[in-house]
Amino acid sequence: MRVLLIASAFNSLTQRVHVELRERGHTLGVELALGDEAVRAGVERFRPDLILAPMLTRAVPEDVWQRYPVLIVHPGPKGDRGPSSLDWAIQLGAAEWGVTVLQAVAEMDAGPVWASVPFTVRAGGKSEVYRNEVADAAVEAVLLAVERFAGGWYGPEPLDYSQWDVTGQLRPYHAQEFRRIDWLADDTATVLRKLRAADSQPGVLDTLLGREYFLHGGCAEDELRGSPGELIATRDGAVCRATADGAVWIPQLRPRREAGGPPTFKLPAVDALGAEALTAVPEVPVTPSVAARRDTWSEIRYREEQGVGYLEFTFSGGAMSTAQCRRLLAAYRAAVVRPTSVLVLGAARDFFSNGIHLNVIEAAGDPAAESWANINAMDDLVEAILTSTDKYVVAALAGNAAAGGLMLSLAADEVWCRASAVLNPHYRLMGLYGSEYWTYTLPRRVGADQAQRLTDAALPVGAGEALALGLVDRIGDGDSTTFRTWVQQQAELIAGSGELATKMATKKQRRADDEAVKPLAAYRAEELARMRHNFLDPGESYHQLRRAFVHKSCPPETPAHLRG
Repeated sequence: MRVLLIASAFNSLTQRVHVELRERGHTLGVELALGDEAVRAGVERFRPDLILAPMLTRAVPEDVWQRYPVLIVHPGPKGDRGPSSLDWAIQLGAAEWGVTVLQAVAEMDAGPVWASVPFTVRAGGKSEVYRNEVADAAVEAVLLAVERFAGGWYGPEPLDYSQWDVTGQLRPYHAQEFRRIDWLADDTATVLRKLRAADSQPGVLDTLLGREYFLHGGCAEDELRGSPGELIATRDGAVCRATADGAVWIPQLRPRREAGGPPTFKLPAVDALGAEALTAVPEVPVTPSVAARRDTWSEIRYREEQGVGYLEFTFSGGAMSTAQCRRLLAAYRAAVVRPTSVLVLGAARDFFSNGIHLNVIEAAGDPAAESWANINAMDDLVEAILTSTDKYVVAALAGNAAAGGLMLSLAADEVWCRASAVLNPHYRLMGLYGSEYWTYTLPRRVGADQAQRLTDAALPVGAGEALALGLVDRIGDGDSTTFRTWVQQQAELIAGSGELATKMATKKQRRADDEAVKPLAAYRAEELARMRHNFLDPGESYHQLRRAFVHKSCPPETPAHLRG
């Protein structure tokens, strides 16, 4: 069928639905919900058999849903209605939730139900749950709804509360009055639910050091204590704040926008507050190996099992600043000298990496200089992986990866990918040529022609297509927990295999042969020459595109490459 996706943004869920339907032979188009007239024009241009709305924050025009079948993806169980369904589920501590696909009608979220799939709510921030459990359930529900629609035999269930014992209801918008933290009375569990229900948007409005900020993210702390509400520690850009019975870590803050002032955006908490304001607050570091054994906040953890080292890194939004790249490089260098034969890289359940940290760059006094420092720090990390000839390195992608973050994974000897991950092997939508040695690693895997096509098309790639292209080496099914178990089993098989010595010898020889043909330094120099131009030439689009991304500016129209 011809399926048009109408979405408020081409976000992770919209991309995944796009990939899943495309892989099943449907012709896909995307129209961003930039106004009723734009939507109407997009529908008339594409002439769909079916319209799907994976993520929509505004109503579809009535004349559109009256003329075309429009199915809406709602992140709530049957009968649940309202714009803040997942926020309420997390803050209220729901153990089970669901995703429902329903037909658009005049009343929001009240149309006939085409499919509904339940899921277990795992502990974590809203955005993390959205990209994992919600996305998995949403795709299952969408595929079922599309199959039912295409078959022509299914009659959707009308929304009738009298027929269902539903957990849902018409819930109000989850305004800040429901999110407010009482630091003197709220225990750690309550604070964490409020923080996680607001991550990554809109955050929890609060006051720190005399100024209002939105708090983003939340992690428990198992040892540090202080007076409730007090800032008691910092660590790698995050701040730790005491609760009524413990403490929580807050990784990011966003200053409240002042009336008539410029828009604000999320930053590492220490950067947002200013280091000079935190001189009396101690920095309390933790090593990756200690962090792996504790219930505390750390972006980097390291553990070993059965001859395999696991270097896990989780950066907010998948973005990696200069400082984060350097910390990860130090952890990597420490890991490669450990007495293990296999080293697995990647987060336990979310983003692998999305490349350089555009928010930190935007906040810098000299964004061009910070961009240069950030890309060089990424390159240093990739180079270290590429030249580690005494360790077999696996990149395990439990979640999505894009741009330089995906190219980072290609530096490993093997790339293992969860079946639900979405990959974006391109840079051009940010006006960048790209670095991270991609001109060496990407063609080496997929060939020069495919490398050119992938970087030019700027469309998401699903795990199945990535495997067929050679972009990844293995795919693991199931949820993030199942994938993690599978990764451990596969890594241990390699570590215990009699073929490992042969693999290592082949790796060393190939690296030597490739270096003789063209040194890594040459690839880096050529890429950085193009990147320097992107960063410094006033006629380049990078700075404008970066600002639009950081400030969440709406594009004037749907990009042509998405329209299909």
